[in-house]
Amino acid sequence: MIRKKLGQRIKEFRHKLGISQEKFALSINMDRTYYASVENGKRNISINNIEKIANGLGITLEELFKGL
Repeated sequence: MIRKKLGQRIKEFRHKLGISQEKFALSINMDRTYYASVENGKRNISINNIEKIANGLGITLEELFKGL
């Protein structure tokens, strides 16, 4: 399932930054519970929010989707 794979990938990149879900969500101006549901693959997230997350992680959309 693509949502699960994307959520796991986002989580991996966030862990590399060594930042909590709450801190990261605040840094990209996103509700923490919404962000947590993205990482858990429970949200059908919009491309705008995917871009916001990628920018917050300091990666391109291409990097985020690579291998999915």
